[in-house]
Amino acid sequence: MTDPAAPIADTATPPDADTASPPDADTATPPDADTASPPETASSSPGLWASVDDLWTWLDANRRYGDREGLLLRMLKLSEEVGEVAQAVIGATGQNPRKGVTHTWEEVQGELCDVVITALVALRTLTPDAREVFTRHLARVTARSLGPSAAVPQADVPASRAGGQAR
Repeated sequence: MTDPAAPIADTATPPDADTASPPDADTATPPDADTASPPETASSSPGLWASVDDLWTWLDANRRYGDREGLLLRMLKLSEEVGEVAQAVIGATGQNPRKGVTHTWEEVQGELCDVVITALVALRTLTPDAREVFTRHLARVTARSLGPSAAVPQADVPASRAGGQAR
């Protein structure tokens, strides 16, 4: 596994997939969905947004490229992380006959988390109001998919920004 801050860094060294130790055969099956605890909404987790801001600040202070090039590289990092999810799923299912089972579903979960973190930091790169933008968008997607009564509450969005545009 990579360092927790690595998913959003502008450069990365891919792990050597050939050195991964194969997990037990029973790990090639996804975990039972009934045993998973319900996720808390991202907009209700202040620690999440503080971490996103901290990671963004750290990356911004240590970036190699500025302006448009730095912005584009930050966005491209998301594609890299999605590719790592694909690699982990292929490894967890043993779809590469040359390598067999090389990953666990727990590793797939970690890679999916890396995608989420990278996406949130990319959003923070575009706007200082990332939390508000995300909360409004999640409410729209939830209402569109599940109906207006299922929309995410806007209680976490400060009143001064709830109806406004992102800066």
